[in-house]
Amino acid sequence: MKKLFRLLLVLFLGLVPSLVMAQLTFTGEIRPRTEYRHGLKSLFNSSDDAAFATSQRTRLNLGYAEETFRVGLSVQDIRTWGDVAQLNLSDKNQLMLHEAWGEIIFNENFSLKVGRQELVYDDSRILGNVGWAQQARSHDLALLKFKTDENGKFHVGFAVNNDAEFLARQLYTTNYKSMQFAWYNRKSEQFDFSLLFMNVGLERDADPSGAVDRDTRYSQTFGTHMNYRPGKISFTGSLYAQTGKDAGDNDLSAYMFNLGMKFPVADNWKGNVGIEMLSGTDDTELEDNNSFTPLFGTNHKFNGHMDYFYVGNHVGDVGLTDIYGGLNHSKGQWSFATAIHLFSTAADLYSGTEKQDKYLGTEVDLSVGYNYSKSVLIKAGYSHMFATDSMEALKGGDKDETQNWAWVMLVFKPNFLKK
Repeated sequence: MKKLFRLLLVLFLGLVPSLVMAQLTFTGEIRPRTEYRHGLKSLFNSSDDAAFATSQRTRLNLGYAEETFRVGLSVQDIRTWGDVAQLNLSDKNQLMLHEAWGEIIFNENFSLKVGRQELVYDDSRILGNVGWAQQARSHDLALLKFKTDENGKFHVGFAVNNDAEFLARQLYTTNYKSMQFAWYNRKSEQFDFSLLFMNVGLERDADPSGAVDRDTRYSQTFGTHMNYRPGKISFTGSLYAQTGKDAGDNDLSAYMFNLGMKFPVADNWKGNVGIEMLSGTDDTELEDNNSFTPLFGTNHKFNGHMDYFYVGNHVGDVGLTDIYGGLNHSKGQWSFATAIHLFSTAADLYSGTEKQDKYLGTEVDLSVGYNYSKSVLIKAGYSHMFATDSMEALKGGDKDETQNWAWVMLVFKPNFLKK
């Protein structure tokens, strides 16, 4: 991969003088983030020591466009400071392709985009690029894009995944086996809405005790996301349902909704309040799955920054009710945000045979940002979880320990072709 990257870079630099700069983009990102973890994602134990580490994303983005096609290439290196010896002969952190796609533009209303690409739709609750994670998320698929009229868009995506090229079909469990989705969006001055339908197939061995028996289990997710802006106050809402089968071949019947409002408070200050509920499965339920999964969303954006829910965890569990509110301030180069989340289970939670209270705890998030320049951003944050006995029953750990998390991040985004 490194040799390929060097070759591409040499070819690119040699071709730059002959390219029309308006058609070419070449940008980068270097993003080190230092974190103090004492209760991130789950309650901390008194027997453990806090974690302190710095991770870094280094990314190069190349794009080129002509009248009939566009291409995009994004390569990145993800590492933790210190994971490679200083006098290393080889680097265990390999350059990886985050995006590599080509798009045929048939006309101004119709195009086909194929290859590895990010999928970012609506508020990123169901489909997002997970930008907070250093590695981020991208998919291998074909995407048909239609412009229905001046205010409407319609996208259809198709994906089928394999571990490698084989002469006969092999069991695949790395990601989803197949995925198809359709998305329609319509915008106006005060109101816009989207409709989403997604069919996801997970392949599993239906008989692991004997010969491989491949079985693809399909679930369907469908719903809508809306925004209404009658004036200075704006409203947002989402409603989704899931049906079909889960990976364990259980019947799936789940839902989620979100209602939110944003409003001005004072000069340069904005407030927001809302409620989100994702259905869950009672601890006493042995067969059906009533737990909603936000699939490929940017889940760090929702339900608190400490990632206790749906960030690689809490899937197939008792669900969540999140009542939230916050304030945001922005003036000049500075920005500041604060948020509070009151968490409860959506379904019944038990510890042994004892039914627990649904209230899990309260999280407070604080963050600050400073735009040092157009290409350099400094950000920092602090979060604190006030957990209950129910959170301890759900997550383990020790609720009486201090549960907090702090971070600071520098973001460098150079534009190599712009003076």
